[in-house]
Amino acid sequence: MAMIDIEYRHTGRDTPDGIRRRTWEEMEKYLRGLVYEMQEADISSKYIGTESEKEDMVYINGKTVPAILEGLEIKAPMPDEDECGCGGSKPIVIQSRPTLEWNEGYIEDIPDILMKNAISKVYCDINRNRIM
Repeated sequence: MAMIDIEYRHTGRDTPDGIRRRTWEEMEKYLRGLVYEMQEADISSKYIGTESEKEDMVYINGKTVPAILEGLEIKAPMPDEDECGCGGSKPIVIQSRPTLEWNEGYIEDIPDILMKNAISKVYCDINRNRIM
């Protein structure tokens, strides 16, 4: 069975205004939530929180998230014309920033869609190399 290890190495610093997750505690809560969702879906996963003096970074199975995302073409999801099948009004989504934009100097600012794509890429790579 594929195992996803998500390790968050953090220095304990707070992030500046405009970053999605202001503290390392918020980032840790977010990552624990992702791991919980995977475990609920019967995907073997665990969270590892590590204090570091040098960096704030998320590693998935030993590889940094930016390295995993490198070379991937990720597109923002576009809602279908008649997604709900009701033909009525659509929900209004107010975003202060584009979905795929983030300050790469702060891993705490990574959008949910990019983090989930990185996890999916690692999971697919593991399963592709698995012998059935």
